[in-house]
Amino acid sequence: MALPKLNVPKYKMKLPSDGRTVNYRPFLVKEEKLLLLATETGEQAEIVTAIKDIIKVCTDIQDVDLLPTFDIEFLFLQIRTKSVGESVEVSITCPDDGETVVPVSIPLNEIKVIKTKGHKTDIKLSDEVMISMGYPSLDTFVQTNFMGEEPGVDQVFEMAASCVASISDAEEVHEASDTSRDELLEFFDQLSSKQFMKIQDFFESMPKLQHTVQVTNPNTKVESDVVLEGLAAFFG
Repeated sequence: MALPKLNVPKYKMKLPSDGRTVNYRPFLVKEEKLLLLATETGEQAEIVTAIKDIIKVCTDIQDVDLLPTFDIEFLFLQIRTKSVGESVEVSITCPDDGETVVPVSIPLNEIKVIKTKGHKTDIKLSDEVMISMGYPSLDTFVQTNFMGEEPGVDQVFEMAASCVASISDAEEVHEASDTSRDELLEFFDQLSSKQFMKIQDFFESMPKLQHTVQVTNPNTKVESDVVLEGLAAFFG
């Protein structure tokens, strides 16, 4: 006689980027094991594959590779919430002395994707030149949340080049898909510091998973607000 099968609950959520409704379900043990095994190896390619596979099987999203980073973070948060529990305990260093660590329990349903007022994907570099940007890919999400590496100057330029959708001037629109990576990097090399700062502002102001918690230092009794950003801040 076959063993009974458990019913898996289904949920709905709206993606922060475009508001479309997607269906999702919690991790199963076999799926969570895939991610744990991948993170243990530390191999980026394996982590990317595990994340793609889990999102594909736990949701009805078909275009996983095209999702912005903050959509992926929010998706993982929702799946994790329904899989393991409604709250997570994190250790936070009190900013007033920089050394006292206190545990804080955070309700996961309070963590939202925050959108910065005035953030735009179209950036005017000059009177004639406009650059349209997309958001970082799944690979960048993995690099930020699982690899524990701070990006260097070359990585920043590479990320910027990978996020370009198009560059237009008074005469023509140059699609990034028709432009080589070397040409895009050369384009960034020719920008002034002020112009490239606009590109950096795009990344700094793009929507992000964020939550502010209040902590009290048990030694000094000082209360401080601490801003947590990105999925790694909640599960790192």
